[in-house]
Amino acid sequence: MSEELQHNPAPDESAADAASEIEALAAGAPPANDAEQQMRRMSRRSFAWSILAFGAAGGGLQWLNTRREEDGVPWPLRRALQTNESLARDLFSPARLAPTFPRSALTPQRVNGVIGMSEDFNPEQWQLTVEGVAENDPLTLDMAAIKKLPRFEMITELKCIEGWSVITHWAGARMADFIARYPPTTRSGEAYNAAKPNDLPEFVGMETPDGGYYVGLEREAALHPQTLLCYEMSGAALTLEHGAPLRLVTPLKYGVKHIKRIGTIRYVAQRPADYWAEQGYDWYAGH
Repeated sequence: MSEELQHNPAPDESAADAASEIEALAAGAPPANDAEQQMRRMSRRSFAWSILAFGAAGGGLQWLNTRREEDGVPWPLRRALQTNESLARDLFSPARLAPTFPRSALTPQRVNGVIGMSEDFNPEQWQLTVEGVAENDPLTLDMAAIKKLPRFEMITELKCIEGWSVITHWAGARMADFIARYPPTTRSGEAYNAAKPNDLPEFVGMETPDGGYYVGLEREAALHPQTLLCYEMSGAALTLEHGAPLRLVTPLKYGVKHIKRIGTIRYVAQRPADYWAEQGYDWYAGH
């Protein structure tokens, strides 16, 4: 008797289960057994789709990795980067400013990037060479000439392509003021006119005194009101590790464009070489 009680549900329980199944059928739900079978079919189907998805992803990755390379990356990725750059340049506006912050938002600074920062550098002997200028080409300048330009300060965020960022107080001369004071030879051959930016060469290249690190900027970025030839950081002169005596700050670009220890600035019509672009990264490096 005890075994029967263990294996057979009580009459009240059986009636309740039957009533529940009837209610479920009346509501259009499948019986319990059918529901279990349907769940199994759905699980098998989901598993099959997962296998197909992983297979497609693996096949796509293999296809991508076997494409010929352009500038260090498979050409489909290079095309995607070029498309993103074209869209960014078409949508670019000098009125679009990077966010600025109060002094209370300043963060501890990080030292990153030592390429082109040779140890035998003597800042007291530093001079800036400017190539492609309208007069006295090439031109040689010292820090006194840079500091004669209008001083500009800003607190902006420097974003590293590695995923970290810092908020820093910068001071220096706007690149736009530098270009106005030491203008390039224009495309038309006429005198420099700030109201005709398209008459300027399309690019600006920069490199360190030892030539170890170099970047390129498109004309729009060079003329942007927040692109700065910086000689002070956090209220003090730049240190050697942060690019003394002169570095670039352009907060619409990732830190790879913020070249330290600028030794040469050149105005050019063709896209200049860029260190990290040659390693396969995006030349534009905007965010």
